Amino acid sequence: MTQADRDRLVTLKKAKKKLITQREAAEELGVSTRQVKRLLYALKKRGDQAVIHGLRGKPSNRRIPEATEKAAVKTLSAEVYEDFGPTLAAEYLGKKHGIEASKETVRQWMIRGKLWHAKPEKVKKVHVWRPRRSRFGELVQWDTSEHDWLEGRGEQLYLIAMIDDATSRLFGRFVRHDSTEENMKLLWSYLEKYGRPVGFYTDKASLFQTAEKRKRDEPGVEKDAVEMPPTQIGRALRELGITWIAAHSPQAKGRVERNFLTAQDRLIKGLRVAGVKTIEQANQYLQEDYLVWWDQELTVEPANPDDAHRPLDKSHNLAASLSRVETRQVRNDYTLRFDGELYQIDPRAVVSGLRGANVRVEQRLDGALAVRYGEKYLPVTQCAPAEKKKAPAPAPESTGKRRQPQRGSDWNRNFDLKKAPKIWQAAQESGRRHGEE
Repeated sequence: MTQADRDRLVTLKKAKKKLITQREAAEELGVSTRQVKRLLYALKKRGDQAVIHGLRGKPSNRRIPEATEKAAVKTLSAEVYEDFGPTLAAEYLGKKHGIEASKETVRQWMIRGKLWHAKPEKVKKVHVWRPRRSRFGELVQWDTSEHDWLEGRGEQLYLIAMIDDATSRLFGRFVRHDSTEENMKLLWSYLEKYGRPVGFYTDKASLFQTAEKRKRDEPGVEKDAVEMPPTQIGRALRELGITWIAAHSPQAKGRVERNFLTAQDRLIKGLRVAGVKTIEQANQYLQEDYLVWWDQELTVEPANPDDAHRPLDKSHNLAASLSRVETRQVRNDYTLRFDGELYQIDPRAVVSGLRGANVRVEQRLDGALAVRYGEKYLPVTQCAPAEKKKAPAPAPESTGKRRQPQRGSDWNRNFDLKKAPKIWQAAQESGRRHGEE
């Protein structure tokens, strides 16, 4: 009998002796008056054992059969589930094997089956959380995770993710390279689906910020900050009217970092069970399974139901903004050079002031090239590469011997330097006198 049972027994005996009313006993025990009457009747029949529940020490009527527990442990002993935790294991048991049980029940099964080791609870440091933004689209955290997502079953993949700060709504895609082009493609998809958010929150990677080069003996604190030109993504965000905010530490963008921790556990195991081996299969599983689960389980309602995303209008040309943009100078023959190739501007598009002017060259994500002067795009064609001149044949190596005249040449056959006249003799024979000019 526990202390709570003893306290209940004292109250019931007071009611039995009519030291208190049954209503007062009911209020003290937190039950109805009718229940007090039942307890007093049981006290009269069974004595002090009336306050002890009849099923105490007996197996519960709702207990799952032992055969079900054995089947679950046998299933979770498979290699594919070797590092699953109780929560994820409970979901897969119900979804794929028809064994419905709570995560705590599965945890106890796994502990008894030596598949899970209970860890002592640790006292964590108190961390003051930054409050969420109030509206969906007010701030979106953006980052990339490099991990062995396919566990050696396929090529190396990167996961680019965007997560809303107010709702934790997730948007992502697997890519082969963490490049400007791949990040722009994901940004394009996000903008077409939701519109333009107020701001993006990223780290200070070279994709988003151009760092100033400094010598080691020149600490940055002793020099004024120099404004560097924006990166291609930074320029695109400016053109689209989206604010870029840099995080000074990984903890500052903790929401997207914690998303990657969840993905590196749950998503990897889901890809393993699904037998995913290619990037196409990985993105299909990500869109149709993982992100659906995320939206159902981990998203929250924003404090303000208003959507802060702004729509795209006619002034926003995604193909132009989300491209590699550089400046080139037009030559006197109305050509320009880009990536080692020469391009000719259509003569019909030539306008006053174009010769020697700077034009904007856009290398689009689909590979097309666009040249803009002011607000007008100029049609250009790639010039055929000039044929390279053949290199002259190498001169024969010198042997140190005097070169002999070609056979059959007789230009000096009758010429003998020893028999030739002196210079003054040749002059006299020519009739020239001494002193004449």
